[in-house]
Amino acid sequence: MTMGKVEVAPQETMMSLISGFWIARSLYLAAQLGIADLFDDQPKTVAQLAAATHTDPRSLYRFLRVLGSIGILTESNQSFGLTPLGATLKSDSPGSMRYVVMSQMGEDHSMGWSNGLHSLKTGESAFDAAAGMSLWDYYARHLEAGKVFSQSLSSTGTAIAQAVVASYDFSRFNTIVDVGGAQGSLIATIVQANPHLKGILFDLPEIIANVQVDQTIQPVAGNFFESVPMGGDAYLMRWIIHDWNDEKSSIILKNCYQAMPDQGKLLLLESIIPPENEPSPVKFFDLIMLLMVSGQERTQEEYRSLLRSNGFELTRVIPTPSLLNIIEAVKI
Repeated sequence: MTMGKVEVAPQETMMSLISGFWIARSLYLAAQLGIADLFDDQPKTVAQLAAATHTDPRSLYRFLRVLGSIGILTESNQSFGLTPLGATLKSDSPGSMRYVVMSQMGEDHSMGWSNGLHSLKTGESAFDAAAGMSLWDYYARHLEAGKVFSQSLSSTGTAIAQAVVASYDFSRFNTIVDVGGAQGSLIATIVQANPHLKGILFDLPEIIANVQVDQTIQPVAGNFFESVPMGGDAYLMRWIIHDWNDEKSSIILKNCYQAMPDQGKLLLLESIIPPENEPSPVKFFDLIMLLMVSGQERTQEEYRSLLRSNGFELTRVIPTPSLLNIIEAVKI
């Protein structure tokens, strides 16, 4: 006898969507407490975990069994073990997601989401309206939040850099300028894979002052809204253009255009919005950009148009084993 497909009521589906918020907030609490860091190969009792986290044992148990229900922990006889999924929240795990959770669910992003109607009605940053300052100024004043945000980028940066190197042939270049390259993980990975290359790491003075790179990479301080260094035959930007609207993005692109030689390549590492109803986290990224910084993710055609209006022709888009694509362009 063949069982028919069980129909799920729309209300049940909606409830499962709503409960996504509960899950995200639970992960945030786990990340704040550093729960995953407390585990080795052996299970831990509630009493041990409560003592390590300075929490009430009964309350903590109620929380831990929630983590067990979503696959972060396993429960047996009032003791808990860490699953491979839960291990991604360890601070020192490769590609750790702990700081990503803490950043996305922290007070700064909460201000953006809570005031989201402002963005939908005005097209302006909800965060700016709520905080009375830009996100970047907020991080400059709230150093711990800024540190968590920076750690969230660094924790995923190595895997992304490796995905980029595996997907694109950088050997044709002599000098690559990493515009807005932060701590230099991307350019360092590229140069390591292509030892003949020289790298130029360009970012704000306060970032460059704390950078530690080897002699194959030259740190240069400046502001990409004013100028970018000359001397490269390829100019690279990862997660830069999506932070800004078309007007401000155009300033950055024009400065790159002025610095580049005629045969130089521009490489934008960005996510691309897929068409219409295709599910994609990039569509959520786009909304976050609106709420937090008045930036935007773009479709391939929107990138083509933006590049063309600033003197570049999009030549190809190369996917990588990550959510980023390599958008290659040349001077027109």
